[in-house]
Amino acid sequence: MLAQILAGTAVSVLNIVIHATVMTAVVHAVHTVSARRTPHPQVRLTAVMIATVTILMAAHACEVFVWATAYLILDATPVRANFMYFAFVNYTTLGYGDITPTQQWLLLGPITAMNGVLLFGWSTAVIFEILRKTMAGGVAPAAR
Repeated sequence: MLAQILAGTAVSVLNIVIHATVMTAVVHAVHTVSARRTPHPQVRLTAVMIATVTILMAAHACEVFVWATAYLILDATPVRANFMYFAFVNYTTLGYGDITPTQQWLLLGPITAMNGVLLFGWSTAVIFEILRKTMAGGVAPAAR
């Protein structure tokens, strides 16, 4: 069980580093864009939101890939299992259950789900704050 917890923690921390790096870049970019005045604030808001959500979706896809790679390295899924699919199902907490991890790595699925839920929540909070600050014509507080 310790090996599962250590491996899951290591992959989770790597994903947190990835997410923090992307979030820092997004907040910095929004700060830069929000500092500029424009005669069309609706266009700015639309562009900022599309860019923010697209970048965050790409970050989540990268994080799923990190989990898929870990499953592959650890040999945590049955032979011929689709690692990316398995990682997406766990990370998004969809939980079809059509693929299950090997017996010695049973905890990786729930750890992956916990990591995904936390990172999706973090993304949602940042999207909300960016939307709020962009609509107000201000900047995100973390960028000050």
